[in-house]
Amino acid sequence: MCRFASGLFAGLGATLTPCQRIWCGAGATMLRDLRNWARGLRREVHAIYLAARRPDVPWYAKILAIGVAGYALSPLDLIPDFIPVLGLVDDLILVPLGIWLVLSLIPEAVMVECRARASEMEQRPRSRAAAITIAAIWIVGAASLGLAGFIHWR
Repeated sequence: MCRFASGLFAGLGATLTPCQRIWCGAGATMLRDLRNWARGLRREVHAIYLAARRPDVPWYAKILAIGVAGYALSPLDLIPDFIPVLGLVDDLILVPLGIWLVLSLIPEAVMVECRARASEMEQRPRSRAAAITIAAIWIVGAASLGLAGFIHWR
């Protein structure tokens, strides 16, 4: 019995029906798979970050890798997460597509080494300079967009 169902039905003294047992089992498996997928995605982003800093990666792959890793690790989203459905589009579609594109541009041997190193480190890179740069880009972009709108509709 999953924790959700046992907590939900325990106070009522009810037993689970076969459908409820199947749903909770599938839900628990799906959550576990989703958690494992998210951990793998985080490791891939870290490996991409490490690959972008290597000299044997082509310049165009470095630029895209830095952009994808920066966006994936950034607390700021293109579409805020509190907007229903659309807020999760960038996390569920744009980031994996960016990762896939970067992985197709970086040599496989480099990615194998970077994945191994990322697995060893098990910690996201933390750079105050990168966080400040990303925040500054978003602020300048928002201010420019606001100024353009103000001038246009004045």
